[in-house]
Amino acid sequence: MKIVLDAGHGGHDPGAIANGLREKDLTLAIVKHIGKMLEEYEGVEILYTRTDDRFLELSERAAIANKAGADFFLSVHINAGGGTGFESYVHPNANSATIAYQNVIHAEIMKSLGNVNDRGKKRANYAVLRETKMPAILTENLFIDNPNDAAKLKSEQFLLQIAYGHVEGIAKAFGLKKKAEPQPKEKTTQEKKLYRVQVGAFSDRKNAERLVEELKKKGYSAVIV
Repeated sequence: MKIVLDAGHGGHDPGAIANGLREKDLTLAIVKHIGKMLEEYEGVEILYTRTDDRFLELSERAAIANKAGADFFLSVHINAGGGTGFESYVHPNANSATIAYQNVIHAEIMKSLGNVNDRGKKRANYAVLRETKMPAILTENLFIDNPNDAAKLKSEQFLLQIAYGHVEGIAKAFGLKKKAEPQPKEKTTQEKKLYRVQVGAFSDRKNAERLVEELKKKGYSAVIV
């Protein structure tokens, strides 16, 4: 499965700016976290519209996904305008599958964000939703110009929570499975460390033999030297 991750804005387009934050920086950080987490799933190929601070036209972003033959397109943004909370968007003409994906992903993100206002599942004629040929969702993750939201967005832990919610939603929507944990390899005898311990010295051999027997009963290897 090919997933294209789109960090909103970039380069000479910083997006919204407020409270010492720039939208383009936050979206890139979140998208990189999402990509890293998605690497833990089987059969997932992750593509990015940008991985650094560069400008891309909206049509270029959609074209990257279309050219790659992506199965899903996710565009990440930070809101502005004095509100608070999270909302997600699909195109007004989105098909039933895209709407179903939005329902699942939106719900998982809200679970991850905790006590955050749910602004709802919406529709908009955004270029990246209109021009992409695959199911596409755009998320608006809190308001950069709201002091309380901005305080959360300044926390790396909170950005990870945002990313985690997106990943949980994508995994649930598309039935992704985590890669199996590699089993620890059994060490060979040569690789195992052996430690020799000398315990006591006895003038009476019988006392030494008695200790050896006790050690053997407990599973230790013991000899008289």
